[in-house]
Amino acid sequence: MNADRVLVAGAGPVGLVAALHLAQHEVPVTVLEAEPALPETLRASTFHPPTLDMLAPTGVLEAFLAMGFKAPTVQYRERAGCIAEFDFGQIADVTAHPYRLQCEQFKLNRLLYEKLADLPGAEVLFSSEVTGVEEAAASVTAVVAQGRATRRFRGRFLVGADGARSNVRKSLDIPFDGFTWPERFLVVSTPFPFEDHFAGLAPVSYFADPEEWFFLLRVPGLWRVMFPTRPEESDASVLSDASVERRLQRVLPAGQPYPVRHRTLYPVHQRVAGRYRRGRAFLAGDAAHINNPLGGMGMNGGIHDGYNLAHRLVRVWREEAPASELDGYDRQRRPIALEYANVHSTSNKLNLEARDPERQQQFRRAMRETAADPKKSYEYLLRISMIASLRTAARL
Repeated sequence: MNADRVLVAGAGPVGLVAALHLAQHEVPVTVLEAEPALPETLRASTFHPPTLDMLAPTGVLEAFLAMGFKAPTVQYRERAGCIAEFDFGQIADVTAHPYRLQCEQFKLNRLLYEKLADLPGAEVLFSSEVTGVEEAAASVTAVVAQGRATRRFRGRFLVGADGARSNVRKSLDIPFDGFTWPERFLVVSTPFPFEDHFAGLAPVSYFADPEEWFFLLRVPGLWRVMFPTRPEESDASVLSDASVERRLQRVLPAGQPYPVRHRTLYPVHQRVAGRYRRGRAFLAGDAAHINNPLGGMGMNGGIHDGYNLAHRLVRVWREEAPASELDGYDRQRRPIALEYANVHSTSNKLNLEARDPERQQQFRRAMRETAADPKKSYEYLLRISMIASLRTAARL
């Protein structure tokens, strides 16, 4: 294989966004994916306004928008009703897409892959797990397991977008500091029409509740419902029909069993890699940072990583910028994970589950005051849409 290329470990949304940006700017790229085909797991499904802005130049956005559900508002609620509502239309002056798009990430992966497959100099190799990295002064080599065989792929640079258990990160001996929450999150997908039962329900709605908070997220044809679980509950117990039904009936007594299309149990972490770059190898997405999913910042932040890094690699590849251009990737993206995504997602969780009456009232009062003040609500929308984090990164 020609070594004059960029290697990308992982064919998820982060790796494919980076690879497509590179290939569309005539940088040869090889994507190495451990699975035998594109994974179709029901994981992240919220795409923020600036993420949609970034996807527009790739040529996949129009088809992706047609597959998803546009969510122009987000609500914080309690069982008694809505605490506060925020309308992304307020920030239409700074984004071409003033809404969240609700769509399963695997649908975006398909579109990115199809677009990438048509480009010269680009390839995606499945059943190719990157198990190690070998560094050299002028190149980097990915050690790849293909069935029982081991191959080595050499390139100028390597992007490790191979998930939270990243072999690239481990091979580079980069720590992944942080912690794991004692509880896990249960996500259940159901076609039950919650919108017919909660007055004025927004497509993205967080329900604060000291006993058991929950989160309703609408995607085409389904509602995804997220719950916390207790540490002492076994996986089998949480995923059982009885447990799932009990939790759904607590959201809304339906008078009949809920139809369930899918259920998944996630461990919840807050971790950030000690560095995003070592030599010619880089980390992006879950390989670099993971946080609890409240706020939808993990995958979106990962796509922002991929776009930022690919843009820099293109400039260096074309000799439009010195090699030091690549130093800016870690300098811009890592502080955002530490100081923005982790902080905001943690705050979301703690506010929703607050049991102390005074804290509950503080949260509700703060949300109402923010929603009622145009300036405060505008700034809040910039934060939850991740536009504020991108602006902060640009100044670093």
